[in-house]
Amino acid sequence: MIRAFVLLLLMQLCGDLLGAALRLPLPGTLIGMVLLLAFMSLKPQAGQWLEDTAQPLLRNLMLLLIPYIAGIVTQMDSMAGQWLPFFLACVLGAVLSLAATAWTLRWMLARQARAEAGHVR
Repeated sequence: MIRAFVLLLLMQLCGDLLGAALRLPLPGTLIGMVLLLAFMSLKPQAGQWLEDTAQPLLRNLMLLLIPYIAGIVTQMDSMAGQWLPFFLACVLGAVLSLAATAWTLRWMLARQARAEAGHVR
């Protein structure tokens, strides 16, 4: 469990440092997730111990988001004139996330079906 936490934090730190050093227009956490994906592609057995650690985090995800929600609530006065772009960003972000998740699930199910049939690419 400690090994998985260290890996997750290390990937986030590397993503933050890489994003800042290269002045990339992407959040460091996103870069860290890409680095984690690359790591897991190179070392597939890491997926099991990461899954064992990630499950409790996912079950309590809302608790991890409370500071962000509180920050948004405290800034409501300054966002009063920007409610429409904020609302659209939230809705479009949710729709795009849902579409990406559905596409990924379809792709993974098709890949699993090919693997069960013995035709993995």
